[in-house]
Formats: sequence, C-alpha cells, structure tokens
Amino acid sequence: MDADHSFLISVLLVIGSGLLNAICGFFTKKSMHKGVFLGSMIFIASILLSPHLFMELASAVLPAEGYALLALSMLIQFCNGYLLSRAYMFGDLSQVYPIMRGTGVIFIPIIGVLFLDESLQMWGWVGVASIAGGIFMLSGWSARARDHLAIRPVLFAFMVGLCITCYTVVDKMALHYISPVSLLQIGNFGFVLAFLRPLSSWKQVREEWSVNWKFILLASFFSPASYLLFLIAMDMAPVSHLAPIREIGTVFAALLGIWLLKERQGWKRIATAAVIAAGIVIIGISG
Repeated sequence: MDADHSFLISVLLVIGSGLLNAICGFFTKKSMHKGVFLGSMIFIASILLSPHLFMELASAVLPAEGYALLALSMLIQFCNGYLLSRAYMFGDLSQVYPIMRGTGVIFIPIIGVLFLDESLQMWGWVGVASIAGGIFMLSGWSARARDHLAIRPVLFAFMVGLCITCYTVVDKMALHYISPVSLLQIGNFGFVLAFLRPLSSWKQVREEWSVNWKFILLASFFSPASYLLFLIAMDMAPVSHLAPIREIGTVFAALLGIWLLKERQGWKRIATAAVIAAGIVIIGISG
C-alpha cells in the first residue's frame, strides 16, 4: 500500500474515531451518575479485551522501556477518567468537549514534530491553527466571556485535554512494543480504577443501569472502538497529522449538544464547527 492510500485510510479511521467518541460524550452527558456510567462502560469492555492482553503479555518479551510506557499509559488514563467525569458533571457537552479536545490539537503536533521526528507542512500548521481556534471559539471561552462561564468546568476540561495529549504521545511510542488491542486494554485498566468508588455504590449502579442500560451497552462498544480506530491509524501515519483530524468529534459533539440536549448558542456553534471542519480538510489535503 503506497503512502497516499495509507494516509487516506488512516484519515477515514480517525474520522470514525471522532464520531464514536462524540457519541460517547453525548451518552455520558445524558447519564445520571457520570462515574457509574463511565466506569460501567469501560468495565464491560475490559471483560472482553482482557484475554487478548494476557495472552500477548504471556508470549511477549518487552524491554524495560516498554513496560514503563504501559504503566505510564495506565496512570494517565486513571487521571483522565477522574477528571472526565468532573468535566461532564459541571459543564455543557458543547462547552467542555471542545476544550478537552482542543488542548491536544495545540500540543500534540508540536510534540510530534519536536520529539517524535515527524513533520508538518505549512498548510498543515494552518489547518491546526484553524481547528484550535474553532474549537476554543466553539467552547465559548474567551476573556470577555469569563463572567458567563463557570471556571470549574473549563479547568477540568483543560486538564482532561492535557491527559489526552499525554496518553496520545505515550501510546504512540508504546505501539512499538504492543498491539493496539492490548494497548487499549492497558488504558482501560487505568480508566476503570478511577471509578471503583462510584461502582461500589450499589444504589447508584442500580439507578444508572435501570435508566440507561442501553446507552451503557452501546458506549461499552463505541468507546473502546473509538480509541482502537485511532491507535490503528497511528500505526499508519504521523500522530501530528492525525490528532487534529480526530477533532472532527467536536463538530459532532456540538451538533448533538445543540439538537438533542437543547444547549444554547446553536447557530453560532454550528458556524464555528464549520471552521474546524475547514481545518481538517486542509490537513487532509496537505497530509
């Protein structure tokens, strides 16, 4: 497969990844107990993926660096899970989702170019700037808007964005030592650990499952499938190109938040989402 076809396939995988991720964000925002919902969906996925991980680790001989990257990925996912539930608890989907995803758009390409020996052409950086600007406009966060937005959801969303940046870069390096499916499950272990406390509350678990069991089951498939598609794509193309494209999920999340959750500033957010889409097209063309 030549480089152009490989990049095209990786872009399609990443767009699918962004769509599934946005749907999971929508499901989580609709849930009653965020920690129970997030913990339940990843716990179910872990049951299905654990056998593959254990078989691969049993037959593989990894260097110390490989094990260190896996442990670091698990730790970052633990922090990500805790912060994610707080962000969805305190903020609108169309507000916090863009901030979470936009943070990575800024930092991941820079890290990829500086430390992972990747490159991004001038038009690629224009696309990154367009996506980043559009995402933060979509969030509604600006110096003028500070009085109208609580700082707590913005802060949690930004910290989630830092976690996304960190685990994306770590996982890109970890793919040299382990398969995407097993790496996904390593992250799942860390993510589930963040929700052991809410999952131990039988009352909350029963309430959540009685109302949202269909969404939990769907999310238990969509969430791991989303990141698995991205991991497969990262094995095919530079992360500095793919990470910004994955933020097509912000467009999907904005539309879901506006149309189904009836969140405010609908037309403004749709127009801003078009700016993000334009940046993604620019990166795809210049890839």
